[in-house]
Amino acid sequence: MDNLFDSRLKQIKADFKGLVEKKNEKLFSSNGIYNRYKNPVLTREHIPLHWRFDLNAETNPFFMERNGFNASFNAGAMKFNGKYIMVVRVEGNDRKSFFAIAESPNGIDNFKFWDRPITLPQTEEPDTNVYDMRLTQHDDGWIYGVFCTERKDPNAPDGDTSSAVAAAGIARSKDLVEWERLPDLISTTGQQRNVVLFPHLIDGKYAFYTRPQDGFIDTGKGGGIGFGLSETIENAEVKEEVIVDAKTYHTIYEVKNGLGPAPIRTKHGWLQLAHGVRNTAAGLRYTLYMFMTDLEKPWIVTHKPHGHFIAPLKGERVGDVSNVVFSNGWIEDEDGTVFIYYASSDTRMHVVTSTVDQLVDYCMNSPQDQLYSHKSVETINELIDSNKDFMHLL
Repeated sequence: MDNLFDSRLKQIKADFKGLVEKKNEKLFSSNGIYNRYKNPVLTREHIPLHWRFDLNAETNPFFMERNGFNASFNAGAMKFNGKYIMVVRVEGNDRKSFFAIAESPNGIDNFKFWDRPITLPQTEEPDTNVYDMRLTQHDDGWIYGVFCTERKDPNAPDGDTSSAVAAAGIARSKDLVEWERLPDLISTTGQQRNVVLFPHLIDGKYAFYTRPQDGFIDTGKGGGIGFGLSETIENAEVKEEVIVDAKTYHTIYEVKNGLGPAPIRTKHGWLQLAHGVRNTAAGLRYTLYMFMTDLEKPWIVTHKPHGHFIAPLKGERVGDVSNVVFSNGWIEDEDGTVFIYYASSDTRMHVVTSTVDQLVDYCMNSPQDQLYSHKSVETINELIDSNKDFMHLL
């Protein structure tokens, strides 16, 4: 039995080391907007071995996995102490999600989890589940994590074991190790998911991008990505929301949309990354899209390219919830490089890299959605006509 324990430990250690230390490879960009990378940056196999296995041969003679993990996805991101940090949503085989930090020296590979997952303090009403944390380095000196907290619907009828209520949980930290839990955001527009804290005060108030919705899954009358102000962060309450970007018929965001990470400031405006959801015969399809908002009034859209920015390709389309990409984390580096972290199919994490200049160019100079098929043809013909003197280049 000792030989079985030792042989399995040796092989699993070697496989784990090879996976975590594997170099990633930048792929050629066919669209010129961003570069994908060959390998996912995080998977369930990246979960540390001492979280998964009892390392005592006496109590685990078969070297079995005691804690199973299903996925590593939907990560917030930031640069911290010179490292590229993701606050990852880790889902166990028991369906429960929690947050854990993985760091990399270069942002594209060699991501390793910290020794322990985040211990998140509870409110008076404990979270049943938590997920999809957005990180904001705020002017007030705190790092904030805003996330979705899920609890069972107290008004669910007897026998209904699936109805839930979503709210925006808020926690803050100075070192990403010790976290202070604040009361959940109070909203007058129903349940809240995909809430993002803006990094600066506006008129002395804390500002939030929101996504009001009637139910846990369905947005109902919820109009899209919202924006509102709160007098305080310690007892955050948004009493009035304006719609920044509305869900719109026959677009990639016709069913629902929500902001991804906190925006990136540029001299031309705020870069914004969001997800959009539409219905298909195969179910809901999640893609990512971009837009820009005004520097002084970050709730006003100034530029918005048509269509999706990133959509699931090849193996990204397969997973727990297929045909999905989702992002709630990106990092602007000192040299203007932007690392965009996204999950595919609620299963694994990927990265694409671009630059601030490329993303601004994409947002400001790409056509907008004209909302009709014949208008799309007009947009294509306009480009064809403008290219008539340059066809010799092809």
